[in-house]
Amino acid sequence: MIDGIEGPIAFRLETGLVGFTVLVFVLGFFMSLGKAAVFKHIPVYYPKDVGSVGGLVGMIGGLGGFILPIAFGVLNDLTGIWTSCFMLLFLIVSGSLLWMHFAIRQMEREAVGAELEALPQFPEMKPIHEPAKHKPALAGLISDWRPEDPVFWNEAGKKIATRNLWLSIPALFLSFAVWMVWSVVVAKLPSIGFAYTTDQLFWLAALPGLSGATLRIFYSFMVPVFGGRLWTTLTTWSLLAPALGIGFAVQNPETPYWIMLGLALLCGFGGGNFASSMSNIGFFFPRAEKGNALALNAGLGNLGVSGMQFLVPIAITMAVFGAFGGPGQSTPSGDTLFMQNAGFIWVPFIIVSAFLAWFGMNDLSNARASFTEQSVIFTRKQNWIMCWLYTGTFGSFIGFSAAFPLLTSTQFPDVNVLQIAFLGPLVGALSRSLTGWVADRYGGARVTLVVFVLMMLGTIGVIYFLGAKEAPGAFAGFFACFMLLFFASGVGNASTFQMIPAIMRKEVARLMPALPGPDQLKQAEKEAAAITGFTSAIAAFGAFFIPKSFGFSIEATGAATGALIGFLVFYVSCLAITWFVYARPGGLLFDVENKRNAPADAAKATN
Repeated sequence: MIDGIEGPIAFRLETGLVGFTVLVFVLGFFMSLGKAAVFKHIPVYYPKDVGSVGGLVGMIGGLGGFILPIAFGVLNDLTGIWTSCFMLLFLIVSGSLLWMHFAIRQMEREAVGAELEALPQFPEMKPIHEPAKHKPALAGLISDWRPEDPVFWNEAGKKIATRNLWLSIPALFLSFAVWMVWSVVVAKLPSIGFAYTTDQLFWLAALPGLSGATLRIFYSFMVPVFGGRLWTTLTTWSLLAPALGIGFAVQNPETPYWIMLGLALLCGFGGGNFASSMSNIGFFFPRAEKGNALALNAGLGNLGVSGMQFLVPIAITMAVFGAFGGPGQSTPSGDTLFMQNAGFIWVPFIIVSAFLAWFGMNDLSNARASFTEQSVIFTRKQNWIMCWLYTGTFGSFIGFSAAFPLLTSTQFPDVNVLQIAFLGPLVGALSRSLTGWVADRYGGARVTLVVFVLMMLGTIGVIYFLGAKEAPGAFAGFFACFMLLFFASGVGNASTFQMIPAIMRKEVARLMPALPGPDQLKQAEKEAAAITGFTSAIAAFGAFFIPKSFGFSIEATGAATGALIGFLVFYVSCLAITWFVYARPGGLLFDVENKRNAPADAAKATN
C-alpha cells in the first residue's frame, strides 16, 4: 500500500507455479556453480592443505543442510510468512558477498600493497599523480607504538591510550543500552495494547542476545583488519537503525510481530560492538595495566544496561521530544506512556559519540592483521576453554540482565520490577570496573575460582526463594541472591579477561619457541586480542539462552527451577575446569600467579 497523490495505491507481488519453479531451478543452478567455484579456489589459496581445508569447507557447508531447514521452520513459526526463508537466504548471501569482497581486497593489499598505494585515488588523474605528494594518508594512524617501553609510555603513550579508552567507554555504554533495551520494552508492551503471549515476549527479550552474540564472532576480528577508529565509528552509527526503528514501531499496536522480531535482531548491533571494543583497547595498554584498562572499558560499558534500565522507565513517562516524538499511548490504568522514547532517547548521544570516535580515536599500525593471521586462535585449545569459562561469567551477567525484569514480573507480579531492575546490571558493571586490580594483584585464576563458588551459592539461593515465593521475605531473599549473582559475574568478567594475555604469553612461547622474544610478545598480544573478542562472542549467547531457558522452563513446568538447576551444573563444571587447567599446582597459571605474589609474601614474612 502506497499513499499516492490521488489516494492509496494497493498492489501485491507474487509469481505463479511455473515462474516459481523456474526461479528455484535458476537458484539451484547458481548454488551449484558457486559450490564448484569455492572448491576450485581451495588449491589456489591452500596448495599444501587441500585435503584438510576441503574437508572443513565441506563439513561447514553440509551443516547448512541441517541448520537452515530448522531456521526456516523457526522463522515461519515466528513470522507466519512463508517467504521468510528466502529473506534469510538473502541476508546470508549478502553477508557472504561482503565478506568475500573485503577478504579479496585484503589479499590484494598483502600481495601488491606497495603497487596499490602508488596508484592514484582516481584513474583519470593518473597523468598528474605524484605518489610522493598524493599518497593517501590515514588520519589518526600511529605507526610507532611501544607501550612496554616505560619511557615511551610515560612521555606519550599513556596519554594517547587513556584518551582512546575514555572515548571507547561511552560508545560501548550506548551499545549495551541499545542491545538490552528490549528487556524493559517487553515488560510494558502488553500495557499499551500489544497482545503478545509470554513466550513471544521472551523471544523478543532473547533475540538481541542471539544476533549480538553472532555478530561478535565477526566483530572480534574487525579491528586489526579495518582499524579501531574506523570500526568504532561505523559500529556506533549502526546503533541508529534499532534505536529509530523501535521508536517508530512501538507507537502502533498493529505493528506486525515479525517487524518487532527484526528490530530485536537489529539490536544485536550493540552486542557485537563489545568484541571489537575490547580487542581495540587491548592493543593500547602495557600488560601491567591491561587488566585494569579492559575492566574499565567493559565495566563502565556494561553500565549501559543498568543506565538504560534506569533511564528508560523515566523517559517513557514524559514527552521528551514534544511533538517531534509522536503521541503517547494509553494504558488500562489511565496513564499515558511514550514508549517511543525507549529508542529515541539514545539517538542524540549516538550521533555525538560517533563524531567523537572519528575525530578523537587512533589506529595502530602494529595492530593490523588479516583474518587469516588471527584465525590461528581456532587451533588453540585455550581459546575454547576460555570461551566456556567466560560464558559462565559474562554469559550469566548479560543473560540475567535480559531475563531478570521479565522473570521477576512473572514470578512476583505484585512487585514493580522496573523500579529496581537496573540495580542488578549496575552491581555487575561496577564490580567489573572496580575489581580489575584484584585479578592483577592476586591472579585471574584464583579470583575466578572464588567467583564460581559465589555463583553456585547465589543460584542455590534463588532456587530456594522461588520455591518459597509465597512466604514473607521471599522476594527480598530472591533479590539479594540475584544481586550476589550479578556481583560475582562482574568480578569474574574482569578476572577471566585478565587470564587471557597471561595464558597466551605462555602458550605462544611453548608453541613457537623459534620466534625471538619481541616477536613472541607481539604474536601473543595479537592472539590474546582475537581470543578476547571471540570469547566475548560465544559468551554473549547467554543473552539468548538464559531468557529462553527461563521461558521454556516456565512453559514446561510452571516454574523456573529447571533452568536454574541447569545453570548450577554449568557453574560446577566451570569451577572444576578453572582449578584443573589453571589454578592447581602444575596448572598453566600456577607459577605465574604465585610468582606475582611472592614479593608481597616475602615482605610480610620480613615484617
